[in-house]
Amino acid sequence: MRQSMTGFASVQGEGLGLTWTWELRGVNAKGLDLRLRLPDWVDGLEAGVRARLGASLQRGNVQVNLRLTSAHEEGALRLDEPQLATVLDAMMTIEQAAMSLGLSLAPSTAADIVALRGVLTAEAADTEQEALLAWLLQDFDTALTDFLRMRQAEGGKLAEVLTRQTDEIAALVEEAEARAAERAPAQAERLRAQLARVLENTDGLDESRIAQELALLAVKADVTEEIDRLRAHVAAARDLLAADGAVGRKLDFLMQEFNREANTLCSKSGDAALTTTGLALKTVIEQLREQVQNVE
Repeated sequence: MRQSMTGFASVQGEGLGLTWTWELRGVNAKGLDLRLRLPDWVDGLEAGVRARLGASLQRGNVQVNLRLTSAHEEGALRLDEPQLATVLDAMMTIEQAAMSLGLSLAPSTAADIVALRGVLTAEAADTEQEALLAWLLQDFDTALTDFLRMRQAEGGKLAEVLTRQTDEIAALVEEAEARAAERAPAQAERLRAQLARVLENTDGLDESRIAQELALLAVKADVTEEIDRLRAHVAAARDLLAADGAVGRKLDFLMQEFNREANTLCSKSGDAALTTTGLALKTVIEQLREQVQNVE
């Protein structure tokens, strides 16, 4: 099943006097980029989340957010005094260093300090850590399943688009071959005219060198290799679209090869109809490349 790197899931839960909401968001990325916002006082939570994501995903920028609050008004938050003391000592050191350099820092408010990591934490004294971890990971598994289901649904739609665009490229390659065949008589006549002009001014020139130059001109105008390579790339793209697993990087590389051959085809064209087909080919290849960026 083809997967997109785009997805979203949200799951809510409650237990042990707490309520929580998991949110997962995914967009495209070159590799697997995990960005987690989790409460640091739940031991083992981050390790469990990372292990599950690593086992299920291969590419994508995935943001995971857990909002965890007390279900009761009292005791929902507590001030971590040792952490506060550490933060205040660090702030004093920074301010003194700035003053020694002649720098003036803006004053910090109590709200600024409270917002720093670890200063204000959820009250967990009465919460069984192991039970809480199990509940949270259980709901995370549900959110991850929903997230993967959405990626697969998006991937199915994406596969349809990729298949259609690959078929368009295949049709344009066949059209390019037909256009190249149609230009052959005019191309041959052009070479004969060039040969006649050269032969009129061949006094003292090496005839074998003249023949070599003319042969080189004919080779440079031949697009057979480019068309053959484009056909091979179409076959490779279809194989990758039918394959299991993450193929996004391979498809992305293949787009570069497609584009290289299309550029060469246009540069060697020498014919308006073939050039038009080549430009249409480049347009569809670029559209396909943009879609491939979302494939895992």
